Amino acid sequence: MSKSFPNLILYWDEFWTSILETLSMMAFSGIFVLALGLLFGVILTITRKGGLKENRSIYEVLDKLINIFRSIPFVIFSSALIPLTRAVVGTPLGVKGAIIPLVLASSPFFARQVDLSLSEIDEGLIEAALSMGDSTKDIIFKVYLREGLASIIQGFAITIISLFGLTTISGTLGAGGLGAFVQRYGHAQRMGDITIASLIVIILFVSFIQGLAKLSVKLLRHS
Repeated sequence: MSKSFPNLILYWDEFWTSILETLSMMAFSGIFVLALGLLFGVILTITRKGGLKENRSIYEVLDKLINIFRSIPFVIFSSALIPLTRAVVGTPLGVKGAIIPLVLASSPFFARQVDLSLSEIDEGLIEAALSMGDSTKDIIFKVYLREGLASIIQGFAITIISLFGLTTISGTLGAGGLGAFVQRYGHAQRMGDITIASLIVIILFVSFIQGLAKLSVKLLRHS
């Protein structure tokens, strides 16, 4: 270990702190992304043409906003949000300063994943629920979200992995975490062992998320 990762051992405490900072960004922003993505994804589904609550105006506005937010590069997006971030949390730096850009950048992506998942549900199930007198709320929870749960989980896993990548970019912009750690030592000081160790952590994290998602989907489909 000391021969293969000498610099990592030297900066071990900082390395561990950077991992915790990244996980904190992931946890806080992930909760909001899940809530907002589900909300906007459902709204897109029920307000589109032929939906339960068809509303062309709401659908068109929300659909275009999602497309616009998804198309903006994250570095530019984060910089543009500095005044808002400072006004809400008091600083654009650190873990707190990264939450708003991460949430606003990732929620549209997940909302689109939810929309696609719910759009695949058999129309016959929805028609059957309507014929039984179920309300819109009942259909959303008992049909859309229940039947689309496996696909939504897969979409959320993809979103979390994407979010993890954005946290590393946030790190280079002053948020801390693995991105800042690798930039400071692995890149600026050419400490290759630190870059490799950070890469291993990222691979393990992505593999864990993918494995957890696959297991959850498997259990749902056999329940």
